[in-house]
Amino acid sequence: MSDKPVFKKILIANRGEIACRIIKTANIMGIATVAVYSDADRNALHVKMADEAIHIGSSPSNESYLVIDKIIQAALTTGAEAIHPGYGFLSENAEFCNQCKAHNLVFIGPPVEAILAMGSKSSAKNIMGNANVPLVPGYHGDDQNPAVLKKAADDMGYPVLLKAAAGGGGKGMRTVMHADEFDQALAAAKREALNGFNNDIMLVEKYLLGPRHVEIQVFCDQHNNGVYLFERDCSVQRRHQKVIEEAPAPGMTEDLRQRMGEAAIRAAKAIHYEGAGTVEFLLDTQGEFFFMEMNTRLQVEHPVTEMISGQDLVEWQLRVASGEPLPCPQDQLHIHGHAFEARIYAEDPDQDFLPATGTLSQLQTPRENTHLRIDSGVIQGDQVSVYYDPMIAKLIVWDTDRAAALKRLTEALSDYRIKGLTTNISFLYNIATSQAFRSGAIDTGFIEQHKDEIFHQRSDDIKYAAPIAAQAILHARQQRAKALAAGSSEPNSPWHLANSWQANSSAKPILHIKIGTQELKVEVDSAESNPAVKVAADEESFNLFTDRGVFHCSEAKPDLGLQDNYADGNLTAPMNGTVVTLLVESGTPVSKGETLMVIEAMKMEHAIIAPANGTVTEFFYQPGELVDDGAELLAFAELEETV
Repeated sequence: MSDKPVFKKILIANRGEIACRIIKTANIMGIATVAVYSDADRNALHVKMADEAIHIGSSPSNESYLVIDKIIQAALTTGAEAIHPGYGFLSENAEFCNQCKAHNLVFIGPPVEAILAMGSKSSAKNIMGNANVPLVPGYHGDDQNPAVLKKAADDMGYPVLLKAAAGGGGKGMRTVMHADEFDQALAAAKREALNGFNNDIMLVEKYLLGPRHVEIQVFCDQHNNGVYLFERDCSVQRRHQKVIEEAPAPGMTEDLRQRMGEAAIRAAKAIHYEGAGTVEFLLDTQGEFFFMEMNTRLQVEHPVTEMISGQDLVEWQLRVASGEPLPCPQDQLHIHGHAFEARIYAEDPDQDFLPATGTLSQLQTPRENTHLRIDSGVIQGDQVSVYYDPMIAKLIVWDTDRAAALKRLTEALSDYRIKGLTTNISFLYNIATSQAFRSGAIDTGFIEQHKDEIFHQRSDDIKYAAPIAAQAILHARQQRAKALAAGSSEPNSPWHLANSWQANSSAKPILHIKIGTQELKVEVDSAESNPAVKVAADEESFNLFTDRGVFHCSEAKPDLGLQDNYADGNLTAPMNGTVVTLLVESGTPVSKGETLMVIEAMKMEHAIIAPANGTVTEFFYQPGELVDDGAELLAFAELEETV
């Protein structure tokens, strides 16, 4: 490769961790960088890291990061030669690619024809079929009459998967297990697709049972060269969005890897691809694979490929976009070791993964080294706002084999300390320490299948954790007592003892503790030894990081007979967000469990459900209006049952 910079200056049309990631490689290559930012990102890390920064509008992305004219003007004003779109936002927008070309700006991505070819899932399936890439049975036609779509589903047999033709990231997607669920699922998927992509055209595909989500990283240059940089397993997902990815895929054979890689190259060459792309497949239990979609951009999970291949994919992008040939041919690419990526989000897994907002009052991360990497766009003190994806960081680990890499992942997760908002770190740790995940027995239904283990619903988990939690509480008491005694004028006073002694009572203290949602009494034997665990505590509770996962614990508060102050019939917003739609009219009788309205925040929809049979007497918000976390959304009159 030439030591001469491929570009003098590039603009990054993105934000957060991917903008920071691109800046790091550009700095190494001697390329100046320009950041763009909205009102909410005025003090963001990517703005501080770039050589220049241009303000492009207010906080909502459709008034800033998605406004093509503002991005183009920022590039022209600063003298940037090329634009890197990152992922999300404008990265797969054909019009943006055209506008770059019209203004003599290099788009660091594929040609517009490739974006258009893969932008529609239905046309993509036709192209892939002609290129001899295996396809899942399904309906990809133009007739969008709901009756036609339903007949297609009925004919291929349930379960089926509804997918937005212009979609991605799990938006506009619904699994339909039975025919009587089809109409409601179709309406929800079309609504979400229209809101997210301004396009509600739907595909219907046969839903494979027990499949794995395995994707192939491809790279093509302007000289008709193409290679694949092996596979990533992205099967572990929630809400159709990836949670933990790994490379290489568990149990992958060299023969299957080669067949999938060659199919991915055929897919790329069928659309005359250039740059970084990902061909996503469903891999069934018989070792057969089927084309799902092609992402015409860099993927969020690209670091695991970098870790096992030793290649910098952003550097490859920059060199290919400047006209250079691929840095190396297929026979010089090799897999070294194993890597995992865990996506750390501000969200509450116990509340159906509702996104969380707030200030990162504490952000203490594991130390980075050759085995551990953190890609992030935030620092301590930053706000996680309602306007963008709630990802805090990507934690990436590498080691010589899967077991060693997994051990590094669990250790790193237990070293993370985040305060100020709810995160999914405990959830990630519980997945990584589950027996099924350790064994590599994963598929796209993994979380649902193992939810009792992941969320500690099993009684033997509580029995295991209870004595450890009790000893941790007792140890904390003793440490506080020692600290008070050390600062006291009478350090040997019996009032400084923390042995829970009571007259006419057992010498062993009995503690009232809470583990998750369960409260129980535990007799503590201070002579017993605990297994090695890590304790992460805040003011009121603590997390136990054990071999069986994370247990959220606290000392139970006494029951003083107080009742929750809850206004009967009023439902509140579970998060900051925007009202998408009202599904019933005021005064209309509804049944328990019926969806009343839908709220959207951070690319996720949340349904507000009727708590009982009754009537909505008034909606306090209309579609398009913003709501604050905890705001009363509607007035609800419960139906009085007659005897």
